[in-house]
Amino acid sequence: MIHGQGAAKQGPTTTPSTVFILSFDTLTHSMGYYYSYSYALPPTLLTLLLIYLIFTGRFDIGLFLQESNPYAWGATGIGLCIGLSVLGAGWGIFITGSSVLGGGVRSPRITTKNLISIIFCEVVAIYGVIIGIVYSGKLAYVPDDVLYTRSNYFTGFALFWGGLTVGVCNLLCGICVGVTGSTAALADAADPDLFVKILVVEVFGSILGLFGLIVGLLMTGNASDFQAAVTPVANIARSFASPFAY
Repeated sequence: MIHGQGAAKQGPTTTPSTVFILSFDTLTHSMGYYYSYSYALPPTLLTLLLIYLIFTGRFDIGLFLQESNPYAWGATGIGLCIGLSVLGAGWGIFITGSSVLGGGVRSPRITTKNLISIIFCEVVAIYGVIIGIVYSGKLAYVPDDVLYTRSNYFTGFALFWGGLTVGVCNLLCGICVGVTGSTAALADAADPDLFVKILVVEVFGSILGLFGLIVGLLMTGNASDFQAAVTPVANIARSFASPFAY
């Protein structure tokens, strides 16, 4: 005998804990959207402001590049090179190290073998330090009255864009190696046979920073050290000193 044929169907019961969980999920999603918009809003406003100033003629890029100090471009490039490289290395070590320590709680055998991922991340910072030392060798003191020459501008711009290229490449390389190293540690904890296979992917990811290092050296290959401009008086004195000077 079937009881309750005329009774209404009951829906899913709602308890206070269920309401709290639903409210917390809704709040979390709302906060995620809020933080996403808050992070994207300032760069968007700055970009729109820059576009407005350029197209209205209130900001001249050519004049800005001519009046800027070549030392500022060179020093900024060196700072970006080292800073972004260290940021990428630290980010990668943070991601990989947390997974190695977490996986090592259940499988202590993975801690020693997965230290190679930490070494790969540290190499990224070494790339930035090497390029920073090479670029710093081109910074020589030149007085302001003889500083603004084509050669010095070329050196400053080359150091800036070369350092930015190396820094961004090392930043992405550090993140790539960190994520791959984290996956390698967790996979090794579950199945030891997967470590070598994922390590191959990690090796290829670490080579990305080497590409940036090579391109950074090529970009500044034709850039000479900062040197003073040759004045007409110096040309006359040099011609008197040697008949072969020109």
